[in-house]
Amino acid sequence: MVEVRSLTGAALDAALDDVARLRIAVFRDWPYLYDGSLDYERRYLESYRASDTAVVVGAFDGARLVGAATGTPLEDHAEDFAAPFADTGLPLETVFYCAESVLLPEYRGHGLGHAFFDAREAHARALGRSFSAFCSVMRPADHPMRPAGYRPLDGFWRKRGYEPMPGVVAHFRWTDLGDSEQTEKPLQFWGRAL
Repeated sequence: MVEVRSLTGAALDAALDDVARLRIAVFRDWPYLYDGSLDYERRYLESYRASDTAVVVGAFDGARLVGAATGTPLEDHAEDFAAPFADTGLPLETVFYCAESVLLPEYRGHGLGHAFFDAREAHARALGRSFSAFCSVMRPADHPMRPAGYRPLDGFWRKRGYEPMPGVVAHFRWTDLGDSEQTEKPLQFWGRAL
């Protein structure tokens, strides 16, 4: 039985190393192909520790964290993610950023993705936020590492009311599996009114 809990404050802080390990494991797969390290992850996740309004929605199998979804007010996250909103007309203080959503493969297909979005959107509304956004990496359809039969999550996101935000694209650097250096990737923002 998997239990989903929203973590803030000290409970969020205590879960961040497990979130880091999940990010490394899950983001190795397509489409991220992320060759991560625990040191980098700890630095990246500091923005959640520093924000008193951040949330980690954890999926626990007993005491083990098997999935997590994070969120924070957009202005509390990395500037690289806020900058694409400059021309949208959306004030940053209205936007809640649903960042990573990572779940071990054996726990997928049981509604946890919906639970992750439900909890983050509820947290955003409680903070008075009126818009929710996240972004997804953009890879070419003919990428040599794209698995046969890969199905993007676009349909799931659209059922949740999210749509791609035209022209709202972030650029972020990481090292792909098999590469020795970081390269820049575009990430498409999706959003919806809450």
